[in-house]
Amino acid sequence: MQQLNTLQTELQTELSHLLHWWNTNAIDEEFGGFHGKVANDNHAVSSPKGLVLNARILYTFSSAYLLNKKTTDLNIAKRAYQYLTNFFNDKQAGGFYWSLTADGKPLDTKKQVYGQAFGIYALAEYYKAAKEEKALALAKETYQLLEKYSYDSANSGYIEAHKKDWSPLEDVRLSEKDQNDQKSMNTHLHVIEAYANLFLAWPDNGLKAAIKRLLTNFKNHIIHPQTGHLQLFFDMDWKVKSNLISFGHDIEAAWLLLEAAAIVNDKEEIQDFKLLALKMAEAALKGLHQNGGLAYELDQENQHWVNEFHWWPQAEAMVGFFNAWQLSGNENYLKATLKIWEFVKKHIKDSKNGEWFWGVNEQLLPMPNENKAGFWKCPYHNGRACMELIKRLSSL
Repeated sequence: MQQLNTLQTELQTELSHLLHWWNTNAIDEEFGGFHGKVANDNHAVSSPKGLVLNARILYTFSSAYLLNKKTTDLNIAKRAYQYLTNFFNDKQAGGFYWSLTADGKPLDTKKQVYGQAFGIYALAEYYKAAKEEKALALAKETYQLLEKYSYDSANSGYIEAHKKDWSPLEDVRLSEKDQNDQKSMNTHLHVIEAYANLFLAWPDNGLKAAIKRLLTNFKNHIIHPQTGHLQLFFDMDWKVKSNLISFGHDIEAAWLLLEAAAIVNDKEEIQDFKLLALKMAEAALKGLHQNGGLAYELDQENQHWVNEFHWWPQAEAMVGFFNAWQLSGNENYLKATLKIWEFVKKHIKDSKNGEWFWGVNEQLLPMPNENKAGFWKCPYHNGRACMELIKRLSSL
């Protein structure tokens, strides 16, 4: 199918461009590691350095090396690994600081579980790429800390955040726009993603049991049984505390949860999550606009649509809908993938300065006051989408 060959070629080119952009614009020669922020015009801005950015760079370049075996990618991964272990890693209490100053001193020392998960995810990928035993040991150690301090043995699931010493924290929000609730879909999604990747490097029975518990959390509490949308925030007893729909998370979870079930090779879970992947893909399709972009959010309480098109939902939707097409043979899902890619090329990709814009607003203009690289803007969603689709297209 000519369309698929073209898509594969274009994604290989795009991946190469993305990696080159980060290699060229993100490296902090003065203080080490990577700049905390890079503006749309590719100028670095002195800013705090975030755990999520550093870990996602480590993941992306490790993964790229595993795909293409280019030494330049492994070198960037090594730089990210060294910065993570030398500066973000809390040598006293374990785990990773949430942020550092621009020159690498601890800034926000809380243990946000979402961030710990990305540490595990990235370290496991780096171990696969570089065969660095210390990386695997640190990933295992961080997993054990989450099981010890974050896992809720009474109700199952993971508490959002802790103080530096892992004691309880009052404000557990992931970001200013998030709710201050004890449990969230977002953290659970990235914990299972991290644990599944660690399992590929270390097939431990305790870890497998934790992954299966997480799959149960999604089935019993997080995925709405009627609509197929993800419910976003919860109290300790899993009482739902939010009415928002996040279309990007719906479609990201659709393929990631099935992948986790496949990694632990549980036939019953695989069957369940194949069905759920299609249900969630169908739910996410409701956010797909005529223009080809996936909308950001819907507040069900007042039916208020946030018709912004952020970079990461587009990336995840390309994989999630492609996955749904592979599972069902329904051509509408393949059309959705191709439509979104056209939207990305036309509106999200910065053809002048490289990389992707944070997103575009309802008028399809780049969103002001956002950056190319920053606390949340990393090469992980778009880089991983390119790699995941390249692998899927190659195996067809």
